[in-house]
Amino acid sequence: MLEETKRTDLPVPAQKIPEAPKYGQATLSEILPSAAAAMGVPGFENVLGLAETKRVALIMVDGLGWNQLKSHLGHAPFLRSLFEKGQKLGTGFPSTTATSLSSLATGLTPGQHGMVGYDVIDPAKRRVVNQLGGWPGDLDPKTWQTQPTVFEKIAEHGIHVATVSIPMFAKSALTRASLRGPKFVPSNQPAARARATRTIFESHRNSLVYTYFNELDKTGHKFGVDSSQWRDTLEELDYIIKNLVSKLPEETTVLITGDHGMVDIPASQRIDYSEQPELVEGVELTSGEPRGAQLTFGAQADEACKLRVREAWQRAYGTKAWVMSREEAIERGYFGEITPEHAARLGDLMILAAEPIAFYDGRRVAPMAFEMVGQHGSLTAGERFIPLLVHRTK
Repeated sequence: MLEETKRTDLPVPAQKIPEAPKYGQATLSEILPSAAAAMGVPGFENVLGLAETKRVALIMVDGLGWNQLKSHLGHAPFLRSLFEKGQKLGTGFPSTTATSLSSLATGLTPGQHGMVGYDVIDPAKRRVVNQLGGWPGDLDPKTWQTQPTVFEKIAEHGIHVATVSIPMFAKSALTRASLRGPKFVPSNQPAARARATRTIFESHRNSLVYTYFNELDKTGHKFGVDSSQWRDTLEELDYIIKNLVSKLPEETTVLITGDHGMVDIPASQRIDYSEQPELVEGVELTSGEPRGAQLTFGAQADEACKLRVREAWQRAYGTKAWVMSREEAIERGYFGEITPEHAARLGDLMILAAEPIAFYDGRRVAPMAFEMVGQHGSLTAGERFIPLLVHRTK
């Protein structure tokens, strides 16, 4: 165990350490179970109080954070019309796509489903697994994430369940691990995805359709959320979603949400921490993501070494990040209920950004990673809060 340092002379962020997500009350994990209950599927609780319905259109806008939408409502008139009555939900932790979509689909906490980050540790083989795009060929997604999805349970109840998304995701490891159950309908362009969604409801009146848009996230990563490009993309998606909703069958419940927010990181604050030997002393593996770096120590690192590294991080970046052990993060409830197997996928030491800063292991990531402007993954309000906007067609 990496002991918590008791020294009081080390710097700490001005922001206090955030509370854990409100699992079971107001997170992404409650959306699909509430929708299932509203559709009459037994075994689910309607925590979010959705109205009874036979049809649900679940629209996921990757990268649509509560704070970002609130700041740009003038560029999204349709979403603005729903915002006042919308609910402010939290992501799980970390606030990243692989974790969030897994929580959405399973209705479970990150600690329960085990998709606990972007890059995580495979403890059996002492390697790093990228849960979006770098899945090893010898690692079966179905044995890595074993929990059933809410999609599967809804389909078992006789309701038609479909996913409308980008073709490359049809057989991706993340889809096979966490988004199992729906019939996959591939479609490249956003407007085409909207048309495909309408077509499904025309053919299957009693349906739940999950439609995924990744354009806002891609734009934010490249240009930042405080960019004209991001605002243009938001405007386009707002128009597409409004047009989609206007053509859905009567009495369809439309749920619009995101999987995380995003903060812009200036180039000067994209830090290659591998260039500072005192920050990686005794470290065997690095994982997590730039807004939430995780360090796993090798067998040769004793407790004195681990404490030196922790204190080195606090001295260097303690005013800009929360530095904590895996055990502290678990005890604070950030991952919700967690099994030992899933806890072993986390690093020993976590550096969670509190300010606009990002931490890279330059030995492990491609140079182009340092070009990313908009980022997410940590515990700040800009990253962890997302909207749930509800509309009922007439």
